[in-house]
Amino acid sequence: MKYDIILCGVGGQGVLSVAAIIARAAMMSGLEVRQSEVHGMAQRGGAVQADLRISDGPIPGDLIAKGRADMILSMEPLESLRYVDFLSERGSVVTSDHCEINIPDYPEKQAIFSSISSFGRALTIPADALALTAGSARSANMVLVGAASFHLPIEFSTMEEAVRERFASKGELVVETNLKALSLGRDVAEAGSRRRSG
Repeated sequence: MKYDIILCGVGGQGVLSVAAIIARAAMMSGLEVRQSEVHGMAQRGGAVQADLRISDGPIPGDLIAKGRADMILSMEPLESLRYVDFLSERGSVVTSDHCEINIPDYPEKQAIFSSISSFGRALTIPADALALTAGSARSANMVLVGAASFHLPIEFSTMEEAVRERFASKGELVVETNLKALSLGRDVAEAGSRRRSG
């Protein structure tokens, strides 16, 4: 088994936190993990991207080849389109529906979402709205992790454990908010899967 994920977004959206939580959950599950360095602008608004590779056996390198990614997990919809050449034929796209308009010639939103929906296994999540439901706008990235978890070869309870561990130092309220965001994202992904199969 192997599962390759391209994580992307813009600075300030927590791409590194997302990668760390998924990697930790995979390690808790006894899986091998390789991650590329995060590439891009560290400051708020600059593009950020990382490769995360999970396997039950040795992983030969950190980088994902074109056409081999099982998932693009994007905190920002336009960023997901930058990496579609890396997506495998059966790969999934999970992205937020919130556009971070950080460049003067940012494309028309509907064109972005039309392009994303052309992929058979694409899910656009109202991550910001669900994060507010969970109790904090800052938990939008955990909503996306929850949605992605539906496809990952990791038990959801292990994902919850990794989230709890990650935020433990910030207090129980922050932990519970992020766990709720994770669960809300998972619920949306499960509902979307039922609609597609029904």
